[in-house]
Amino acid sequence: MTTPVTIIGAGLGGLTLARVLYVHGIPSTVYEAESSPSARTQGGLLDIRDYNGQPALETAGLTEEFRKLILEGRQAIRLLDRNGNLLRDMPDDGTGAEPEVQRGELRQMLLDSLPAGTVRWSHKVTGVRGLGDGRHEVAFANGITATTSLLIGADGAWSRVRPLLSGATPEYTGFSFIETYLFDADTRHPASAETVGGGAMMVLEPGKGILAHRERGGNLHTWVMLARPQDWFAGIDFTDSAAATAQIVQEFSGWAPQLTALVTGGETTPVLRTIYTLPVEHNRWDRIPGVTLLGDAAHLAAPNGEGANLALYDGAELGKAIAAHPGDIETALTEYEQAMFVRSAAANADADDLHDMLGEDTPHHLINAVAGG
Repeated sequence: MTTPVTIIGAGLGGLTLARVLYVHGIPSTVYEAESSPSARTQGGLLDIRDYNGQPALETAGLTEEFRKLILEGRQAIRLLDRNGNLLRDMPDDGTGAEPEVQRGELRQMLLDSLPAGTVRWSHKVTGVRGLGDGRHEVAFANGITATTSLLIGADGAWSRVRPLLSGATPEYTGFSFIETYLFDADTRHPASAETVGGGAMMVLEPGKGILAHRERGGNLHTWVMLARPQDWFAGIDFTDSAAATAQIVQEFSGWAPQLTALVTGGETTPVLRTIYTLPVEHNRWDRIPGVTLLGDAAHLAAPNGEGANLALYDGAELGKAIAAHPGDIETALTEYEQAMFVRSAAANADADDLHDMLGEDTPHHLINAVAGG
């Protein structure tokens, strides 16, 4: 089949691009490897920032729908030490510029804003090749191929589109997260619920930490953060929940029980999230006709609060550029890329990374940061 605008990946950035194009009367097709919107969980809470994520949703004409998803009070932050002592408490007074929404709900909002059939599920890319004159062919595991005059890689860290533009591959940061949940915590895990409070709670030491966030329905979403080599995690059998949990919690020996209960009381199989980033030298590429990248495919960084917001903004800005230059795709892509290179580099340079959060000055660095010092 032949499609004029082909987007690989139905994440936040790809869907925002499709939505902005739709608003401007430009059809697109989004190909997604997953079988359905509910094929896997979509991560936790996102703070949608007033300088990139929120303007992107406004461009997409979805501000009102976005406002309906906001979880009030979730901008609260509590910093504790390993004994459960409160180091700093910052309640959500309603004046913050980074309201919290659940990633899965935000993604569903974007899906619902698109015409039926825009997203083609169960289309896993197996190969991409250039055909000349800015045209590309995408092959899928289901045997289908798509030929397009404009190909956008919105397919995340391990993008299959990126090799058309760059030889860069993601590198391990030295940090990994383990994810788990406690459900209906106010009733079933009251000590942990009280410890977490109304928003986010962080307990950080050099090389390790526990972060928990209160989500919808009183559920607590926990991320264990550890600076360990990949082979250390390879020694954990994550198919054996009890054994994996026991091995992980050993790293927090001596911590307060209401903190370790966020791990030991987990009601889902612990999931390993290995954190990768693209090398610094991959901050731009030469213009290749008919193809570009957005979001993590373009500028993967360790979690710093900017990733989802940048993906939303990339999608909106690329959609605007395409709409502003009908019939002149190369001008649109050049304008988009030159601005994107600058903003993504600046955002990731200015944001604290995991080496800041879990470095030798932890938790004092973070205390000063959240205090504006």
